[in-house]
Amino acid sequence: MRLISHPILCNYYVTYRCNAKCGFCDIWERPSPYVDIETATKNLDDLKRLGVKVIDFTGGEPLLHQQIDQLLKLAKDRGFITTLTTNCLLYPKWADKLRGLVDMLHFSLDSPDEDEHNKSRGVACFDFVKQSITKAEALGERPDIIFTVFEHNVQQIEEVYNKFCAPNDLILILNPVFEYADVETGHKLSSETLSSLNRWSKKKNVYLNNAFVSLRKDGGNHIDDPVCRAASSTIVISPENKLMLPCYHLGIDEIPIENDLFNLYQSEKVQKLVALEGRLPACEGCTINCYMQPSFAVEINKYFWKALPSTLKYNWMKGTWKELF
Repeated sequence: MRLISHPILCNYYVTYRCNAKCGFCDIWERPSPYVDIETATKNLDDLKRLGVKVIDFTGGEPLLHQQIDQLLKLAKDRGFITTLTTNCLLYPKWADKLRGLVDMLHFSLDSPDEDEHNKSRGVACFDFVKQSITKAEALGERPDIIFTVFEHNVQQIEEVYNKFCAPNDLILILNPVFEYADVETGHKLSSETLSSLNRWSKKKNVYLNNAFVSLRKDGGNHIDDPVCRAASSTIVISPENKLMLPCYHLGIDEIPIENDLFNLYQSEKVQKLVALEGRLPACEGCTINCYMQPSFAVEINKYFWKALPSTLKYNWMKGTWKELF
């Protein structure tokens, strides 16, 4: 049963450019402009009319955008919940200007070992994560540590939790790796690893969407009975100001927005593409977290009930639960 019929999330790619070269991501390989303020203002107004609640300013590295603070303020002024994930190379520079503008601020950290984390990210950013935690706390901010879980680093969760999260009262977000296109992400997560993640999700200040685990145990999305609601729950906007459908990672079309996102999204052309969500051949077995998380929130099924406790837990910890309703 469909619970929410309108999109609730916008993944707004402010640029594809990045100052890191993560081996499990290919976004940074794409040429890219930067989103301009005038265009973003119009889009944010239309997103509000469409019922969107959360704006994820993403990339690439979103802090490469020279007006990222202005973009965040535009979103906050319109009552959106804002979220942003950074590798922290630029956060110390931006911290003062970003204060109070990001509801869900995520610092990426995939290993407690400096060399291992830097190798994963393709750039020396480990020390910047530590500096960013110190800087954020001095400003009264409470960033989350987002840990991308691979088969090879699952045993390091405890050390990251004990060294970085517990002493600083920070939330640890466990982000199971997902495969897409030809990006090499290593071995699929084993049943033992998935069970370990479920156990971790019960700990204080740890967030894991338990529906992610359940979906992986079920073999991911199935095109004959899709759980994915990527295009109807999420609006994806590219740096070129195009609507990407049915999602970024498996998109088959990019439609110029031309200052009329509200009517474009509701057009027959777009809604035909929306209807293909989760049903394309490439959608078989998909577990992409970016789109499964909002998918679990808009339709009542077993994944909705699996996701609900962890979702409420996280939004309670962040103080954003009231804005969700």
